[in-house]
Amino acid sequence: MAERSRAGWLEPWLLLEGFALANLGFLTLDIYLAHSFNEFRKWPEYIPLYFSAAAPLVLGVGLALRSRYMAVWRDLGYLVGWAAVVMGLTGVVLHLNSLFFYERTLKSLTYSAPFIAPLAYTGLGFLLVMNRMIDPHSREWAEWTLFFALGGFVGNFGLTLSDHAENGFFYPTEWVGVWASAVAIGFLVVPLLLPVLRGFILLCAVILVAEAGVGIWGFVLHATANLHGPSIHALKNFTFGAAPFAPLLFPNLVLLGMIALWRLWELAAE
Repeated sequence: MAERSRAGWLEPWLLLEGFALANLGFLTLDIYLAHSFNEFRKWPEYIPLYFSAAAPLVLGVGLALRSRYMAVWRDLGYLVGWAAVVMGLTGVVLHLNSLFFYERTLKSLTYSAPFIAPLAYTGLGFLLVMNRMIDPHSREWAEWTLFFALGGFVGNFGLTLSDHAENGFFYPTEWVGVWASAVAIGFLVVPLLLPVLRGFILLCAVILVAEAGVGIWGFVLHATANLHGPSIHALKNFTFGAAPFAPLLFPNLVLLGMIALWRLWELAAE
């Protein structure tokens, strides 16, 4: 009954589709700032920029045609999804190749280009593929969505750890993102391994709200540091200073996790 009375824009598949579309679009700005660090020295660095700009348009066309041509929505989603998977995995190799493959040490891993960052494409690609392969009203769909949120927090743990290790965790507050990611991982893995009641799902939701607060706080700290940076040009401070959008991965993953928890809440026993 709940499924029938739900508003159309609250359909699980549409929420997930909107999440993936918005994230791919936002990566355009993120990639621009990240690759401006070396002024797009190598031409392949433009590929994710163009892909991020084009992918939301392709997905938008699919959404517009879905009611009449389901196959078009499905196939365009597969096209963008698998292309994003390949791009993310290729990006990991290229980022590691910048230094790590030459020295193969933890130091080179820390100071190479952020190798985890391209996996954002891979995760979004798999979300798009999964959204077309699995019934969005099933428990399996909710668990896969939660799995990808969990994977995002695992990646965030590694990204936060390696980024803040560059300055030796000079400020104690730099550990907060690492601890917060670890807490999220510990809680979100439980519903994937064990049957849980609504009380634990609610607790996970509360934890995720706190995670969003950590991310917003981190964004303020990063932005404040950049606004007081050494250059008189704000754009240079944001390009070469603290990664301004990195902490926003927390509230972003919270949205994905909440979609999954909401579906698990509906499916869980009273």
